[in-house]
Amino acid sequence: MKNRYSDTYKTNDSWRQSLIKPEILSGSEILLRTLLLEEVDCVFGHPGGAVLYIYDAMHDNPHFRHLLTRHEQGAIHAADGYARSTGKVGVCLATSGPGATNLVTGIATAHMDSVPLVVITGNVPTEQLGTDAFQETDIIGITMPIVKHSYQVRQIDQLARTIREAFYLAATGRKGPVLIDIPKDVSAERTLFLYPDRVEVKGYEPHHLPNIHGINQLLKAIELADCPVILAGGGIVQGDASEELLTFVQRSGIPITTTLMGIGGFPSAHPLWLGMPGMHGTVAANRALIETDLLISLGARFDDRVTMRLDGFAPHAKIVHVDIDAAELNKNVAVDIAIVGNVKEVLAQLNKQVVTSMNIEQWVHKLLELKKNHPLSYQKDGDHLKPQYIIEMISESSQGNAIVTTDVGQHQMWTAQFYQFQNPRSLLTSGGLGTMGFGFPAAIGAQVGHPDKLIISINGDGGMQMCAQELAICAIHQLPVKIVVINNQTLGMIRQWQEMIYESRFSHIDLSGSPDFVLLAEAYGVKGLRAAEEQEAQLVWKEALAHPGPVLIDFIVDKNELVLPMIKAGHTLNDMIVEVK
Repeated sequence: MKNRYSDTYKTNDSWRQSLIKPEILSGSEILLRTLLLEEVDCVFGHPGGAVLYIYDAMHDNPHFRHLLTRHEQGAIHAADGYARSTGKVGVCLATSGPGATNLVTGIATAHMDSVPLVVITGNVPTEQLGTDAFQETDIIGITMPIVKHSYQVRQIDQLARTIREAFYLAATGRKGPVLIDIPKDVSAERTLFLYPDRVEVKGYEPHHLPNIHGINQLLKAIELADCPVILAGGGIVQGDASEELLTFVQRSGIPITTTLMGIGGFPSAHPLWLGMPGMHGTVAANRALIETDLLISLGARFDDRVTMRLDGFAPHAKIVHVDIDAAELNKNVAVDIAIVGNVKEVLAQLNKQVVTSMNIEQWVHKLLELKKNHPLSYQKDGDHLKPQYIIEMISESSQGNAIVTTDVGQHQMWTAQFYQFQNPRSLLTSGGLGTMGFGFPAAIGAQVGHPDKLIISINGDGGMQMCAQELAICAIHQLPVKIVVINNQTLGMIRQWQEMIYESRFSHIDLSGSPDFVLLAEAYGVKGLRAAEEQEAQLVWKEALAHPGPVLIDFIVDKNELVLPMIKAGHTLNDMIVEVK
């Protein structure tokens, strides 16, 4: 699905001038033209009555690219995957009422993980707003807690400016979703199109210069520290700060752990990387957080799955928190040094001054010994295909250079543990909200954004059934996503909690009535493969990679396999369970 306009638009100024030219247009035409001017590659959406004028405008616009998903939730997750993988703003479109409400989970997913989206919804005509008209929903009120900002455009002359502002807000500062609600009559009205030449939002100042005093305090703390450690989060990835982070680690020699959202922001092959911390983190990473005397948090928000019970989190440490959002500072964890700013700019300042001759050799040696002596591992079983083996196989075959999406559950944690990510924006996963059904449509968005790159979607058999209808998109457009189903016939993570916390009282987690995923894929026109043991897995995965189109691979695994290490909710980092006898 090559973009029909991007090559011309991005290299031809006369093309842009033709789009900017003032002329009488409908609201729908203004919307499409402004999206083109914002360099939108693709809009993911689903039509309905309140947006039919917009879809009618698409009919006469050969330059506009739209991907029809089979469900609005698929559309917004695809836009999310596009945004996470490219760093651009993702765009989705839905009608009023149920179309808009079907976007809510995806909006919350993007909000929790700071993903830049512009979410466009239609609504009933302005004169019917507030009358409970057919398919009317107060989508502004419903989504207010989970958007960065929202607009309802009631005057057509405000539409172009609103769209420009929405993209600016979504992509600057702490990124996030912005909602634009357009009543049907506004999309039909006509007016003179005037493209705003600049954007200025009163009271919004996203460009915080790093606090020099805070940076100097941090540099002094580094000089005095015996056991420093870096905690890097999703802000490293969203802030495009991976190179600066690598430089900082190499110059300072400070060991580093990355949160789930920070994975890929620092190469996993680096000797100073300790792995992921928290509930399913490594021994080395969690011990580092327990014993450190200086914790440097860069673009991480101290999520409870990272900190666990707070009285066991960095109990002896001076804590430094760098974040672009001042509201995150001292919210979950009290910190000693708070620096508001873009983490890329903060690291650039640190790299000019950071000492390179720190006396932390004993500390580093201790952590690297823990990493060596307590690696992530699993027991092989000749009778069963292990999910960890599947992830290792996929990682080795792609050399860590694919873009991998996951759903939520055991397979998500196994992917975070056993796939060797080397590049930023290579792991796309729902961290904050933990949204089942996210992984597969997110892979579609990533493939649209990277048509020549290997995109691998790793799913559980539970989450795969929540957006399986989007298999049609892969088949119709021949999007070569490799769709992996880790099939254990159960809601695996829920089962694990019920086993370990609820004394094996298994309740409503049996998925043995699930469809045959190979037949389901083939029904949509997607190649389907299956494997239940290691040699078979190697063969079908090789076949999948060689196939030029989309492939679904159903890997049959044992439902008794657990994600380890694990820390039970309500316990501290010191309470790691590394094996179950």
